[in-house]
Amino acid sequence: MRRSSLFAFLCCIAASPALAASPALELPIESYALGNGLKVVLVPNSKRGTVNVKQFYGIGFRVEPRERTGFAHLFEHLMFQGSEHAPKGRLIGDVTAAGGFVNGSTRFDYTDYVEWVPSNALAHMLWLDSDRMWHPVINDEVLKNQQGVVGNEVKVNVLNAPYGSWPWIDLPMLANSNWYNAHNFYGDLKEIESATVAEAKDFSSRYYRPNNAVLVIQGDFDPAEARELVNRYFTPIPAGPKISLPDLAEAPQTKARIGSRVDKLAPKPGYSVAYHVPPRGGQDWIVMGLIDQMLLQGADSRLYRALSLDRSITGDLDGGINGYLGNMYSYKGPALWMVSFTHDPTVTDAEIATVVDKVIGDFLTTPPSPDELARAKVKAKSALYNAIANERGADLADLVGLAALFGDDPKSINSLPERFDAVTADQVMEVARRYLRPEQRSTFTIVPGAAAKDAK
Repeated sequence: MRRSSLFAFLCCIAASPALAASPALELPIESYALGNGLKVVLVPNSKRGTVNVKQFYGIGFRVEPRERTGFAHLFEHLMFQGSEHAPKGRLIGDVTAAGGFVNGSTRFDYTDYVEWVPSNALAHMLWLDSDRMWHPVINDEVLKNQQGVVGNEVKVNVLNAPYGSWPWIDLPMLANSNWYNAHNFYGDLKEIESATVAEAKDFSSRYYRPNNAVLVIQGDFDPAEARELVNRYFTPIPAGPKISLPDLAEAPQTKARIGSRVDKLAPKPGYSVAYHVPPRGGQDWIVMGLIDQMLLQGADSRLYRALSLDRSITGDLDGGINGYLGNMYSYKGPALWMVSFTHDPTVTDAEIATVVDKVIGDFLTTPPSPDELARAKVKAKSALYNAIANERGADLADLVGLAALFGDDPKSINSLPERFDAVTADQVMEVARRYLRPEQRSTFTIVPGAAAKDAK
């Protein structure tokens, strides 16, 4: 059976507990580091016919200058404004001309850049990316241009959009107390507009260096040739200063938190809750991944049954571990398990809280049945296999690249199915009781503008 057929088969068996156990993954992952600190991960797959080149930098929303909220996202945009030997438009133009795809994104703990191109374009992509890492063009012209672009993005996506900052910004700002985890990471317009060229150059010299980066090459390529190309283009780039991050720890939450705001553009009320989750990588993290499956993911989850099937309160239940900006694999610092949905105004917040509290309360008192736990394991593994089988290879690049960036062994993803399989019902109860306590909950609601006006 071909790999793609195997993944499709595994994704269709999520309702069958009898098939919960599965073979270990055996992805051909190679990893090494250059003398300047750049981590390189190679995942060859000759069946793709294309290659995915992805770079990760260990700097994200959290670690941006105070009074410069949105700076990490602004800098992501600057990295598309050309480099010393590849003027503005060259990177995007060359990828497009090759029939490929180019993008970038900023997340809590990293910023990434990706090109998906035919395999014969690999050498050219590595040259472009190395020049962008070593010699980005950062001047007053490109900074002002992108300040305008990012400012408009904030207006369109947040300030002038229904539910704009909810829940992906509102909940972290409510649930966290450390500024680095709790500030408006998409950015205040005044602070975005106040950024200077000197600040951008300093940011680049601190964080956009090879010793704070991972390069992933995934797809149809020859590993020996890729090593030679990486060595040719990236070895000459000097390392930057040793990375020193601020303290990102969150003080234990000892009291439930409640927040709300009026959204003049929202047509319906919104309800969301969040709980802090275990640190990434440990056994509690694996267990929390299964708790997420049992409580939230899919039509068989407890919250879906209670809120959608039994009560018809909502039809758009959403969320997860590190939800809205990633998944359980894509965070390093403190993160949240979040749940959100809109609902009809005839249902009160108190009624919803009663339903949600009962679902969580029952989960804390009664161990999951063998069938429910087995289904959760299959669902978690199916989601993993789906990510690995993604056509462009971007999700697989994320899995191995972030494992390297966050200090893990990229090959550790091969053991994830076995780790899910090994979880017991007792472990589920221990982790749920540790992290889903009522005092550790944060609730944020949206009041539609029309409803608020009518209430006056």
